[in-house]
Amino acid sequence: MTAALVIFSVTVALLLLLLAWALRTSGTVARGNFDLADLEETDRRHVTYFALIRQAMSPADMEFLLRRGSREIALRVRRERRRVALMYLAQLREDFQRLIRLARAVAALSPAVGSRQELERLWLSLEFSWRYQMIHAGLYYGLIPIPELNALSHMVSQLAVQMETSMKELGERAAAAVQIASSLDRNGVDLA
Repeated sequence: MTAALVIFSVTVALLLLLLAWALRTSGTVARGNFDLADLEETDRRHVTYFALIRQAMSPADMEFLLRRGSREIALRVRRERRRVALMYLAQLREDFQRLIRLARAVAALSPAVGSRQELERLWLSLEFSWRYQMIHAGLYYGLIPIPELNALSHMVSQLAVQMETSMKELGERAAAAVQIASSLDRNGVDLA
């Protein structure tokens, strides 16, 4: 009974720390500490290169190299391709972090974002970090985790689509607000 109470207490303490971290992070963004350059880069570059990474890491490709060339060449090519896959994974992480910063900026500009969305973003960040570390370890040790890499790429793509939708909605709300303000101004209503 005592061990269960200790485990429960530690779990609750960790969850409270994570909640405090999530709320602290959103507070700094709300004060305007975000990079506007993130708002300009909404493309999904990682999607473009995933097919190439999948082809380069395919077992059939390596078998072809073993049949047509020497073992040394095949091993060197495998190392280089693994290095390229690790670089792709690092770029995928940068894209995810950029999108999370963008999500914070959108949350700071949107009055409807609450603590639930903050917790969802925290959970998404934790899930991404966990998957990233597992895939990185797999690539580093020579395993070929292509389905997991695909799932991670898909996760980043979904976040990018969500951010594009949120930014579009914010833009539409801003345009509507400007239109209302200009119509009130034309009718002689004092806006000041």
